[in-house]
Amino acid sequence: MSRFLKNFAEFLDEQPFDIIRATEIHDGKRETLERIRANYCQNTYSVAKFFTMTAIGLLVDDGKLSVKDKITDIFADELPKNIDERWDITTVSTCLTHKIGLPGGFLDIDCQKSSEFSEDYLKYMFEYPLLYTPETDRKYTDGAYYLLARVVEKITGDNVEDFLWKKILFQMDFQEIAWSHCPKGYSMGGTGLYIGSPDMAKMGQLYLNGGVYNGVHLLSENWVKTSIENRYAIDSDPDEIIFFKGGMYGQKLIFCPSQNRVLAIQSYDANGDLMAKFLINYKEE
Repeated sequence: MSRFLKNFAEFLDEQPFDIIRATEIHDGKRETLERIRANYCQNTYSVAKFFTMTAIGLLVDDGKLSVKDKITDIFADELPKNIDERWDITTVSTCLTHKIGLPGGFLDIDCQKSSEFSEDYLKYMFEYPLLYTPETDRKYTDGAYYLLARVVEKITGDNVEDFLWKKILFQMDFQEIAWSHCPKGYSMGGTGLYIGSPDMAKMGQLYLNGGVYNGVHLLSENWVKTSIENRYAIDSDPDEIIFFKGGMYGQKLIFCPSQNRVLAIQSYDANGDLMAKFLINYKEE
């Protein structure tokens, strides 16, 4: 086991919480610490947004989509007659930055019953009263990334996970994944992605390496830079030592350029911020 994972395990021994597993990729070498035996696939909750954002980036790279494209143009044949005209302001970038005008927590299947949204989530979203004009405020919501997952399907004809398999996941040697779907069978996009921490870490490695995985350019360096600069499903500490996407109950996908390290953590009810702080302050002995 690497020195980092040994030190991380010692750190966890002192905490009032534990994790299921953590995968480290350091200088290209991948290793997993398993603390609790559990099924390989675990719900990564909002880390799913990182994957949906990557699918959008692949479409941008292919010239099939622009972050400036309007949602009303993409879904022109599916808009209800009573849609708020302010939806016309909403672009792909608006969704990526959670500025679509809907309330925080909108379409949160982790906390709400699906029956609250009707069987047609897209129609429900377009008919829901906007709280504010898009682009004027930010309200974190799974709904924005469900909409992005639907954008992927609208353009490619594939659910977002099928599109990712075809474009990059096979080439990255992913194992099994599963994604929660809405009643009409579309991937949720913003949550409900079940994978293992080794595969979760691979996606962080792709971004750490500027879109290159095992020597192959799978994603443009421009998209990596754009997503980081605009905070498309990527956050950072104030000093930008680490970049990360977190999820409920302590899920964390972190990449740290200065250490050439990726850390993917799967847990249940752990303190993700405290674990991220451990990585920020970590010094090789």
